[in-house]
Amino acid sequence: MSHVKVEIASQPDCWRQAAKMADSPGLPLPGERVAVTGCGTSWFMAKAYAALREAEGHGDTDAFQASEFPLGRRYDRVIAITRSGTTTEVVALLEALRGRTRTTVITADGATPAAAVAGETVVLDFADELSVVQTRFATSSLALLRAHLNYDIEPVAADAEVAVRLPLPVHPALAEQITFLGRGWTVGLAEEAALKCREAAGWWTEAYPAMDYRHGPISIAKPGRVVWAFGEIPDGLCEEVEHTGAAFVHSRYNGGYAALGSWRGGGRTGLDPMADLVVAQRVAVLLATSQGLDPDHPRNLTRSVVLP
Repeated sequence: MSHVKVEIASQPDCWRQAAKMADSPGLPLPGERVAVTGCGTSWFMAKAYAALREAEGHGDTDAFQASEFPLGRRYDRVIAITRSGTTTEVVALLEALRGRTRTTVITADGATPAAAVAGETVVLDFADELSVVQTRFATSSLALLRAHLNYDIEPVAADAEVAVRLPLPVHPALAEQITFLGRGWTVGLAEEAALKCREAAGWWTEAYPAMDYRHGPISIAKPGRVVWAFGEIPDGLCEEVEHTGAAFVHSRYNGGYAALGSWRGGGRTGLDPMADLVVAQRVAVLLATSQGLDPDHPRNLTRSVVLP
């Protein structure tokens, strides 16, 4: 079994362990103006958390790619997410902020350059990974941050236990392309799902805010393609996707996934979106192995981008 399969399956327990660290020093206080940063997968987790924190009324919260961080903007605290703690852009940003802004790094290794330069460090070493492709570290970071916002992670982890066993809603022979959609905090999850399929399998995937999907991207939907939505979905979107002939995927609590036409909104009727992301991670692995690819070691990727 590949490393990433084991790591995907371990996420429920990792999330529970991360939630126990919700009172770690260095996490934002209510009312603080906060920026969250990272690269790649970590940036998508930053986007999800930023949207959640603002929606819960904890204070202004922005998310930036580390390379695009606005150094002239004032924040009470900057949170950096980096599994390796060695990513060049993250380390450079933390060095630039040193002595100017309170900083906290969430990482899998406390003995790294990012941890050395950050003001506070939260170490999720239990969620570190052997696979190049990130799964459990990223979601454990988000579980930690959600728990810090007073979310109960136990039902989320329980959903993830379902997600690691569910029949997969996408088959490589029947889906030449997948578009992932989200709203609010799940936009970051949709972007991460798309990245997983591109990284692990080189699959054609896209991601958009669900409301914006009608404004152009829906033009590529057709039979043999999939539209997969996380969390709440806009009224009428199911029908619009059905009209194109594409398959619509959305989670349900009945233990499976709904094809287009059998799911209609109303209340909390699906998996927690983080658990839905677990299913998308599993799909990414299937897309890779169906082509004879190694999902642990994707083409052109390394564990960390360290620039000269």
